[in-house]
Amino acid sequence: MTELRTNCPRDCYDNCGIVVRPGRNGRVIVRGDPEHPINRGTLCTKCATAYNGVWQDPTERLSTPLRRVGPKGKGAFEAISWEAALSEVAERTQQVVDERGPQAVVHTHYSGTLSMLAFMFPMRFFNRLGATEVEPDSICNLAGHIAWSAMFGISVAGFDPRTAADSSCIVVWGANPSHSGPHMDEHWLGDFDGAVVVVDPIRTDTAARADLHLQPFPGTDAALAFSMAHELRALGAFDDEFIAAHVHGAPDVLPTIETCSPSWGEAQTGVPAEQIRRAAQLYASGPALLWAGQGLQRQPTGANVMRAIGLLPALTGNIGKPGAGICYLNVAAALLGADFDELAGASLVDGEARQMNHIGLAGALEDPDRFGAMFSWNTNPLASAAEQLRLREAFRREDLFTVVVDCFPTDTVDYADIVLPAASFLEFDDLTFSYMNPIVGAQCKVREPVGDSLPNQEIFRRLAAAMGYHEPELHETDEVLIERLLDGLDLGLSFEELAERGHVYLTEEPFDYFAARRFRTPSGRIEIASASLSEVGLDPVPTPATDPARPEGLFRLLTPASRWRLNDSHANDRTIGRRSGPATVTVHPADAADLGISDGDLVQLRNGAGEITLATAIGDIAPRGVLVAYKGRWPKLEPGGCNVNALHEGNSADIEGCSAVHGTLVSLEPAR
Repeated sequence: MTELRTNCPRDCYDNCGIVVRPGRNGRVIVRGDPEHPINRGTLCTKCATAYNGVWQDPTERLSTPLRRVGPKGKGAFEAISWEAALSEVAERTQQVVDERGPQAVVHTHYSGTLSMLAFMFPMRFFNRLGATEVEPDSICNLAGHIAWSAMFGISVAGFDPRTAADSSCIVVWGANPSHSGPHMDEHWLGDFDGAVVVVDPIRTDTAARADLHLQPFPGTDAALAFSMAHELRALGAFDDEFIAAHVHGAPDVLPTIETCSPSWGEAQTGVPAEQIRRAAQLYASGPALLWAGQGLQRQPTGANVMRAIGLLPALTGNIGKPGAGICYLNVAAALLGADFDELAGASLVDGEARQMNHIGLAGALEDPDRFGAMFSWNTNPLASAAEQLRLREAFRREDLFTVVVDCFPTDTVDYADIVLPAASFLEFDDLTFSYMNPIVGAQCKVREPVGDSLPNQEIFRRLAAAMGYHEPELHETDEVLIERLLDGLDLGLSFEELAERGHVYLTEEPFDYFAARRFRTPSGRIEIASASLSEVGLDPVPTPATDPARPEGLFRLLTPASRWRLNDSHANDRTIGRRSGPATVTVHPADAADLGISDGDLVQLRNGAGEITLATAIGDIAPRGVLVAYKGRWPKLEPGGCNVNALHEGNSADIEGCSAVHGTLVSLEPAR
């Protein structure tokens, strides 16, 4: 190897291109691809550090299958062969199935890798088994998916960022590209000639550079959206022709909009009325794009918030034309030919698929009559899930046979009975996709797997064989799967040709899913009034409701994405740990003064789920009464043995089972 191209499969809007060159002592040098249109030759600091650090450190990686030899949680294991590991997993899993049925096997997974095969193929095994799936999006973005699917007919078809060339305004509502899509932030937003409006209770780096930053108190976004809609109507920006032809239910919401003046909005949200008017003027100035972040809907009324901000494009006709549109997630590969259902083995499901939500995982695992076996892959729930301390105790059950697939010895690995070592993205071929840009990339093997580690798909092929499953779908090779995906995308490229290029746009011109202005809803229109959402307990139309005022003595805790960690990926890289420093909570200066707290003081945050001690960082990045503590640390690497999810009480949003983590309330006092 002299130089190879590959692509980053992390859970990020960017989906960066990578160039890999040979290094010393069997290592490779990972850099950004200068020919990739999104990252343009650089990688974010977190990935550039970790990919050249912990991801290539054989002493930090899991390199052989392991069997537990000590108490659960201690991380005491002995090395065993793949044959022994697979045999034990198959025998113990089959025992649970025989005694209690396949639904007594539960598996949890998410976006530890987003390369297509490693992300989707393991589902074939669990679909054949008939296991219960922990619905992955329920920890992250499910309320938004449900809300916008009901409103627009789909939630994974967003604007093509290339259409910004025809836009006059981009509204970024509840997203933090500076941490979650740093190259979209630097290049796409940075190069944009129009106005950038950011709506976020936190003054993120993106917000600080925006033309206008609206900073509502958390839980008031719907009121802000209604107030902006009021001003848009006053400006004459409502598109009556579009509404008549393509919107269902507008008359049901217009009287409420009429009452929500900017002055009313200021009283509800804390955003000055003049800023609300200015935001409406910018949105009304021409074609406008609305980017709704996933963090936006992780609050008690998250689904209603998504419907409320959806009023802006629906009533102004800012959808289905150049320079206009909406984006929540933009899974263009699935829309343009990649059959994700087939890749996940949907045909292997016998009867109704069994699911539960992340919010109730701790309680479900506590019940010995419900689950007898647990698989965790592509995720680290003991760092990322709700009710962390309660979940940790549930994982201690000796009668819960637990299998963990991972690259690293995470907190969750410490509670496993059997550990299966996974290869990293540098160690096998795959395809990557973006959930922002319509780009597909080649993930190329650039080095041998560490030790005896294997790609996810090979692990589950071998598990299927050990279970005696003979369905052809369970044993298809990577080469066959990749070729079929590329055929479906109709790119006219082999994997080798794609690897040579590194990446390819799925369409030459900007792709607009809504160009025909047909919506996959019962009415065929944008449904402001939704019968399906009424059936799950929401109001028939969105409302300007706000969260109740916080109780005296409690603070609203926001736990956004970190600059240094990608969810909890890279948290074990020593260089990142050193550069990012200890965990902190940012407290508004006025609140700190009231409590007699100085910068650097240790404080204790507490609620019904748990408590955690953090160092204070005093700053006015959020309104008074709002605390900010960045997520993504491994509990086992923290002084107190937990991270900020120890405070995540597992409350649902306005749709049952969807995360409302940004509605967390805590007390704050100096540490004793």
